[in-house]
Amino acid sequence: MIGRRDLIIGTACIAGAGVAYALQPRRHVSLLERGRTVEEIVPRAFASWKSQDVTDLVAPKIEDSLASRLYGETVGRVYRNGETGEEIMMLLAHGDTQSEDLQLHRPEICYPAFGFSISHNAVTDVGIAANVAIPSRRLVADAPDRRENIVYWSRLGEFLPLDRRQQQLDRLKTAMKGDIADGMLARFSMLAVDSTTAVASLERFIPLLVRAVAPDQRGVLIGSQRAAALAGARI
Repeated sequence: MIGRRDLIIGTACIAGAGVAYALQPRRHVSLLERGRTVEEIVPRAFASWKSQDVTDLVAPKIEDSLASRLYGETVGRVYRNGETGEEIMMLLAHGDTQSEDLQLHRPEICYPAFGFSISHNAVTDVGIAANVAIPSRRLVADAPDRRENIVYWSRLGEFLPLDRRQQQLDRLKTAMKGDIADGMLARFSMLAVDSTTAVASLERFIPLLVRAVAPDQRGVLIGSQRAAALAGARI
């Protein structure tokens, strides 16, 4: 005969299993159209900027199985301004089925693993048009004879989380909808001792690059809502 205590425990286990099943993501949702790549939608040249591909940027490792699941495509370029001579490094890392936490490869974690120390880490908004901004992080990474000034953001589905806690909450919200969302890490950096000037250059460059992407593809970088707002915004 089943006791009352055993019945209660069994009922709770069944209910828990039902909740876990209900929260299990089943639908893949990607803002990158099937058959398209990040490399092709982000222009190699625009305004006074021209780029060349590079492979030696401080980047998420892609040789192990976890990183391969996180990032299916990485695009590394150095853009040079033909008028000013400024050079800006860009790394875009996209994962079509983002089932793990992008925090694993956030620059404040990645750079120290390559011997850098983070001397500045702050939240910032990068304005890309009137009333349209990208919530981002601004970092200064120092190594012997090298200072890299960084502005980056991460996108998880339609969310742009600024830290690990936000990202975990955003993943939960996505899972509760039954979705497995794609993810993007967009990082821009400049070598310069003067961080104030470098960040100003980065925050001028980023809006130009985002606006140079075709309007129907901008969501891959900044999410659909901001892409739609940008399409109707006053530049």
